[in-house]
Amino acid sequence: MLNIKEKIKNLTQPVDLRKGKEWKALLLFSLPIIFSYLLQQVYTISDAAICGQTLSADEVAGVNDVSPLIFIFLQFAFGCTAGFSVITSNRVGEGDEAGVRKSFAAQIVLSSVITVILTAVSLLCLKPLLSWINVTEDNALVFKAAYSYCFVIFSGIIAQMFYNFICSVLRSVGDSVTPLIFLFVSTVLNVGLDLLFIKVFRWGVIGAASATVAAQALSTVACFIYTFVKYKSLRLKAQDFKLSIKELNRHILQGVPLGLQFSVLAVGIIVMQGELVKFDLSPEGVMVAGNPAQNGYGAACKLGGLLMSPMSALGAGVVSFTAQNYGAGEYKRIRKGILQATLIVLTMYVVFAGVGLLLTINGAYQYIFLSADKVTEQSVSFGNRYLYVALSFYCLLGLIFVWRSGAQGIEKPFFTLLTGTVELVARIGVCIFLPAAINGGAINCEASSAAYIALCFADPIAWIGGVAVLAYPVVRYMLLMKYKPPKPVAIQPDSQPTDK
Repeated sequence: MLNIKEKIKNLTQPVDLRKGKEWKALLLFSLPIIFSYLLQQVYTISDAAICGQTLSADEVAGVNDVSPLIFIFLQFAFGCTAGFSVITSNRVGEGDEAGVRKSFAAQIVLSSVITVILTAVSLLCLKPLLSWINVTEDNALVFKAAYSYCFVIFSGIIAQMFYNFICSVLRSVGDSVTPLIFLFVSTVLNVGLDLLFIKVFRWGVIGAASATVAAQALSTVACFIYTFVKYKSLRLKAQDFKLSIKELNRHILQGVPLGLQFSVLAVGIIVMQGELVKFDLSPEGVMVAGNPAQNGYGAACKLGGLLMSPMSALGAGVVSFTAQNYGAGEYKRIRKGILQATLIVLTMYVVFAGVGLLLTINGAYQYIFLSADKVTEQSVSFGNRYLYVALSFYCLLGLIFVWRSGAQGIEKPFFTLLTGTVELVARIGVCIFLPAAINGGAINCEASSAAYIALCFADPIAWIGGVAVLAYPVVRYMLLMKYKPPKPVAIQPDSQPTDK
């Protein structure tokens, strides 16, 4: 029998996405990513659950309110690293080990620059951003919690940026298991630090944010060390950092549009969050007790994030699959892979939307994220109505994940940015005009249920626009691609670097 060390070594061998049945290669590669994304949600859920069980309703509302703000910066970082990795995957497909190292070095340089910019901008603009979502010092407790949580998370952007970066590099060479292993350890550590910082040290929301940043930082350092030890082909040399403007531009053209696409989505979500807060304000502008709209909607969004994460993870697998095969010229595999991935994600939709609907019974999911005293008939009503609308259209979101990733993998970043722009315009248009039009006046805690349901439709209408945009590159550049012979050269963990 193989010992544990040998079993782990075999488990973490890279998957060559240019070989075998397309759906099998996709699933084999994507399953660890799916588990990774689910564990990433545990990060969010553990913070929300522990905060929800130990903090006041105002403090919980503050943490829930800032999710879109955090999303706008961290998702830009995530999008950039995911886009950069397309170049790495292409070179893996081409069998160009020297090019893989060059891409790795370029990502280190660009990720460092982006980290500095994001950290500075997020911290300097924190108060105006909070005002944008109607979180102001007029509601002191909510504002303090929101500001403190954001400040710590934004100060630790470097941990999130470089963790996403090293995971993307590993997935580019076909290793999706190693990031899962380190994330599992980090998740356990995060929960332990949450309990220590919040329940023992009594640091409140600062403790929850600090636990997340510390756990991510430790995971990032460990993952980098492991990568350099295991993959000789990724051990960088001084000449790898002699990067041309052309090399950097190629990465920027892939990474920045995807980062902007994710951030553009976040802007729309922030507008939606700002409109949502109004349902907790009295006609005089005073926050109502218990913040039922914010807490109910916040809990529903966290459940939604958990349910969508497997579909999003499949999309991450599709990026590496299409990028490797695009580099190898295996267009026929891309066509089959996209079709099969579409069927897989629609199957996922049926399963996870069904699970979500079951959890709406008696507001069961809210007891995960909120203590019992914060779960009210109103909070359940707000949360459930959002889930009923959103889950009905999650199939469209699944298509966006797969089709957008396919376009990114074949180096068509324009369509990913256009998709985000269309979603932004649709979401903002619905949020600003539709609820008020249906309510027949300004939105506040006395607004009609129909007005709130109209706000909930902002997401599905945005998804419809996104699917419409992506249908073109899927048909034109993937389904109608012409085949050319591949270059079947694999990147192996123990291979010696070979300069071309």
